[in-house]
Parts: sequence; C-alpha cells; structure tokens
Amino acid sequence: MEDIQKLIGRDTMTVSEAMKEINENDRGILFLTDQEGKLCGSITDGDIRRFLLKGGKLDEGVMAAANRNPKTARSLKQAAKLFHNRDYVVIPVVDPQGIIIDLYSQDGRTLPVRPNLNIPVVINAGGRGTRLDPYTRVLPKPLIPVGDIPIIELIMKEYQTYHCNDFHIIVNYKKELMKAYFLDRDKDYNITWHDEEEPLGTGGGLSLLKGQLHETFFFTNCDSLMTADYEEMIAFHRQNRNLITMVCARRDMVVPYGIVEMGENGSILEMKEKPTISFFTNSGFYIVEPEVIDEIDDNTSIGFPEIIEQQRKKGKRVAVYPVAENDWMDMGQISELEKMRSRLYGSKQSL
Repeated sequence: MEDIQKLIGRDTMTVSEAMKEINENDRGILFLTDQEGKLCGSITDGDIRRFLLKGGKLDEGVMAAANRNPKTARSLKQAAKLFHNRDYVVIPVVDPQGIIIDLYSQDGRTLPVRPNLNIPVVINAGGRGTRLDPYTRVLPKPLIPVGDIPIIELIMKEYQTYHCNDFHIIVNYKKELMKAYFLDRDKDYNITWHDEEEPLGTGGGLSLLKGQLHETFFFTNCDSLMTADYEEMIAFHRQNRNLITMVCARRDMVVPYGIVEMGENGSILEMKEKPTISFFTNSGFYIVEPEVIDEIDDNTSIGFPEIIEQQRKKGKRVAVYPVAENDWMDMGQISELEKMRSRLYGSKQSL
C-alpha cells in the first residue's frame, strides 16, 4: 500500500508539486484523484514537459497538464491482460520491420534501446574547478573520481550509449594529466584535444573549433551528468529550428526563513514559513548549431550564457528544453559530488 500511495496524488496540487512526486516515486507517472478518492486523471513527466513548452507554468493546477482519460481496468486479471501476457523475463518490442525498439523487463519497466544519434560532442574541461578545492589542487576537475570512474568518463560513456563517439575536449588547467589519463584509453574514445593558451570561459573555447564542425553538436560542461532522453532533445531542437537549445533542470530550494510580503504603511499582506521555491536552472548542457562557433571572437574569454544572450538579441531561435530534477546530476561542489556518488553507486560506495 505504501508503494501504491507514492503513485497517487490529489487533483488540487500544482504542476510543480506533481513533478516533485513523480521524481520521488521513480516511475515517471502520477495518478490523480479527487477529494472522494476517484480517479480523475494521470500525469507523466512527458505531459509536464509538453505543458511547459506550450507556455504553462509550474504554479498552475496539475489538471491543466494532465491526461483526463487514463486507461483503466476492473480487476488485476484484466489489468494484467491489458498490460501483457507475461511468461518471460524480458520481452522484446519490435517495429513493423522487426527492429527492436524496447525491451520490457520483469519488474514492469521498459528498457529502451537507444538510437544511433552519431552527433559530435564538445566538452569544456578547461576550468580550474575552484568550488571543488582542495581536490582540484591535485587533479583537474574532470578527473575527480565518482566511485571508480572520473566524472568526464561517466559523461562520455553516457553519450556513447547513443553512439556518439566523436569527442572534442577543450582543456587548459592540468591538461597534461587529462591527456595522460586517456592515453591508455585511445581505443575506447575518439578524442580531439583543443588547448587553451589562456582561460577563455565557458564559451570562448569553442573558437578553437572553427572550421572543424559542420553539423549540430552537443556542448557540455565537464561537471554534470545528464540522463534525460537525448533523442527527444535533438528532436525538439530540430523541430523548432533552434540555433541553441539550453537544457534546464527543475530545482526546489527551501528558503530557511519565514517570508513576509509587506504592503502600505508596513501592513502584512502575506506570510510564508520556510517556503519552497521551484525554478529551472541552466544545467550546462546544450545543443548547438555550428554557425555559432564562427561568430565567437578568437582568444576572447566569454561565458556561453552570454553567447546565448547575444544570439537571442539578434533574433535567433534559442530555447529551453526542461528536464526533471533527477535527470541531472551536478558535481560542481563537494556536497553535490557526494549526492552524485550516492545516486550512481549507493551509500556503501566511498569517494
């Protein structure tokens, strides 16, 4: 019953609250009931994403984004029949041509076979990683291990599951250590190194790739791991003909104080005790068209968000692709590094 309750929410909650419940139940769906307990809808992380992309807000009522006619059954037997007739550990799902598109596992979860995107990946790995001091006095941030594997290699392995094997890595601080680490792994990764002579910020290093990329590419910082659906991101980027797509992750922040809204003559309009603020934050993960590189000045330090703002002011199509909080793991600071380690390896694995 406890597990069932994790999948049930009230129809009076907000989209933000529903998103949080979906993250916590780890099943990607929430069933919505009215005050009498009757089923009145369902909502998935995909429903929420589509709602937000159409201009919906996190503080709106959840029913504005919900499916009001979810599939139902009258009994467990009927539900099992609707779901599947299962006598196997794993059932392959194929398209009309016989190509496997999903694997259905015994616990009722789907294990998608990831498509062959074959898109170049640019990783900005040149920063000093001052927020991870003192670790970065010894190692460059990309080589700090999460469990047994450096963060940059975890990021690269995630791209490889989509058959993205063409890596361009921008380096500066302790770059020789970076290259030495991958020297024995040349057979596993196709890497082109781009050396900064001076720090060029989170965007300026792209100028080193002028004339080398001629197609859409992924661009990412070296301290975050994204586990959302890359194929859906690329489809969104291309369908909307974006020049740049910024992937933003939802975050909840609890304000550790009571918040007071003050009116005229010091009157109190509203008080909230330790409210939770929900917002979308830049994950440092982008999809970019190659023409952006050509417009970056050589040997000039600039942040990539500043480049995005420049393109936006020119009237170019730049957009946000929202993902759930659990789709993004950030190791930009020591506390977040520990959270990433725990999620990937469990509480028994030490850093």
